[in-house]
Amino acid sequence: MQKIAVYPGSFDPVTNGHVDIVERGLKVFDKIIVAILHNSSKKFLFTIEERIKMIEESLSGFSNIEVDAFDGLLVDYAKKREANAILRGMRAVSDFEYEFQLALMNRSLNREIQTVFLMTGLRWIFTSSSIIKEAARFGGDIEGMVPPVVNRKLKEKFGFV
Repeated sequence: MQKIAVYPGSFDPVTNGHVDIVERGLKVFDKIIVAILHNSSKKFLFTIEERIKMIEESLSGFSNIEVDAFDGLLVDYAKKREANAILRGMRAVSDFEYEFQLALMNRSLNREIQTVFLMTGLRWIFTSSSIIKEAARFGGDIEGMVPPVVNRKLKEKFGFV
């Protein structure tokens, strides 16, 4: 049986921290589905289609990656995709309480799907999509914190091209 994980998030935009989690997750799982939660109540900088394209380009070196979007409960999506795990990245202790609550809720909804936490690599601990967008909005140099396609797209969005 193939070990499949769903790596959920908004990925608005994808960062090198996200890429790091995927690369290391592939040492544990045979396949990772990077799944963008469709949340119409939140305002995003990039559309789902733009995020899918950026993630696909950022992870183009891997054949065992799929990028998708979904609505509804994560455990229902994971079951539908025949995944046996949810992959989550954590940057700091401050992430733990929220992630722990989510993992417990998901476990109560479906005991067959495990949550696996990977700590973000030390060089990415300070990065988040929100912080990167804020820096990019004011012309900050974010090269090296995001894949090249994301750097280019952020510059386009904020008129720095």
